Amino acid sequence: MESQMIVRIDQMVKEKLTRLAKREGKNTSQVVRTLIEQYVRDQDIEGYVSELWNRIGRRLTAKGQSQTSISKVIKRVRTRKS
Repeated sequence: MESQMIVRIDQMVKEKLTRLAKREGKNTSQVVRTLIEQYVRDQDIEGYVSELWNRIGRRLTAKGQSQTSISKVIKRVRTRKS
């Protein structure tokens, strides 16, 4: 579900954004959405770590490891103290 967000920016910045977006065949909403989504992805450390564990799990599964052994290893690594 999408929701609306109102953002205040300098008029000159808005005009430049509109011009630049049009050059790319986009509107300002599309550009702002993309920028915000990228920012959230870049700042979401928890999501990054979770995806990293998922990738590791997929690679181990492809190498013949069972889901149980993968879960045990992940649990052991996560609880290990540095």
